[in-house]
Amino acid sequence: MDRIGISRRDYLLGTGALVLATTLAGCGARGRTPTPTPTRSPTEPTLGSEPDYGTWFDGVSTYTGTEDWRGRETVTVIVGSKGSLGYFKFAPPAVAVSPGTTVRFAWSGHGGSHDVVALDGSFTSGPLTDRPGHVFEHRFETPGVHRYYCTPHRGMGMRGAVTVLA
Repeated sequence: MDRIGISRRDYLLGTGALVLATTLAGCGARGRTPTPTPTRSPTEPTLGSEPDYGTWFDGVSTYTGTEDWRGRETVTVIVGSKGSLGYFKFAPPAVAVSPGTTVRFAWSGHGGSHDVVALDGSFTSGPLTDRPGHVFEHRFETPGVHRYYCTPHRGMGMRGAVTVLA
């Protein structure tokens, strides 16, 4: 069996060149503009009186109140929105809707793989996915607070709620 002869010096030089090339390739992305994450309008109305969420939103940095989306047939919540720890939030985290409203959970493609799971087990988006544009829809009929979370990121504050008001 033939053995390829390579000196230790040539091996180290080749490895060093590879590391340098990889490092410089990463620097080339510096001037590129990242793909923006969809955001919601900052002018959405909020409820005058907040539903009782208990401690559900403790540690959810993006929670500032419940957005009032009653009267709409379909509303969209972004999955993988940016928060203080990265793309591990729902945007908005809390919405109020009318009975019969469909909530469309739309994946941003940021923050790794996500899912949407009801705390009470009444709905789930299925397996984790990181695919941008993936959509899961759920129609909310029953009045009350419906809490949900992302399985791998729940501890990072990726929690939300849909409040159905009659």
